Amino acid sequence: MPVELRKRKAPPPPPEPPAKRATATKKAAAPKKTAAAKVKDAVKETVTKVAEAATFTNGAAAASAEKPAVGDVITLDGFGGEIALQTGDSTTLAALAAKSKKGVVLFTYPKASTPGCTRQACMFRDEYTALATESGFDIYGLSTDSPKANTTFKEKQKLPYELLCDPGATLIGAIGLKKAPKGTTRGVFVVDKAGKVLAAQAGSPEGTVKVVREIVEGLNGEEKGENGEEKKGENGEEKKGENGEEEEVVVEEGKKDEERAEEKKEAAAAAVVEEKKEEEVEKKVEDEKKEEEKKE
Repeated sequence: MPVELRKRKAPPPPPEPPAKRATATKKAAAPKKTAAAKVKDAVKETVTKVAEAATFTNGAAAASAEKPAVGDVITLDGFGGEIALQTGDSTTLAALAAKSKKGVVLFTYPKASTPGCTRQACMFRDEYTALATESGFDIYGLSTDSPKANTTFKEKQKLPYELLCDPGATLIGAIGLKKAPKGTTRGVFVVDKAGKVLAAQAGSPEGTVKVVREIVEGLNGEEKGENGEEKKGENGEEKKGENGEEEEVVVEEGKKDEERAEEKKEAAAAAVVEEKKEEEVEKKVEDEKKEEEKKE
């Protein structure tokens, strides 16, 4: 019989060669930060933010530290921030000026119901008609006292004007009458509706009233001059007649300026003395109260 040849099985295909490694090298992964490194970075970031905030705050403080002077024109919107009436209602200097006829008079006092502050408030009360009603200016007392303390003060002394509460001393500081660290310097600040500063100075109770009285009298004199009732010369001295029969002696402007400066110095000195006296009286009253409490 013939021999039957068997077909060989096809050999299996050779295995595929392994894929070549990518030639592009991957960037080495950043090493993981330790907990200490993370804390260090967080502290550094916080310090940077605090430093930036401090720089901004100091810059703002430096800008606000500039006290407005007589003759300056201030921007009323935002000036002095938000304050409150003794009723607790919020307001601003801009709002007070807007609703007035001619402007706003602010007299500052250290503490409601103390002797000097009571005398000052009552003097503005007694001359309210001439200084406010007839002049077109609105008068306000300004302090860091609470609405409750100012309400008691207003009602007890029968004050015809509103009292402003400025616990943060934002407006008091803006007009240059804040006393470090938390006190208030007695003084007066007058501004017209356009934002022109007519008065900005410290003074005694009598001195603050006198400043406002002189401003009102001066403005009334100017209005009379415009109406032809009384005319003023170029130097500001009043002339009683057009024919010059009765004219006041002209005083040199330089001398007048010196006298005004001297008056301001005296008023500021008087205010300091007055405040010291008040502090002594307050301390005495507090000591007496403590003694009474001990006896009880």
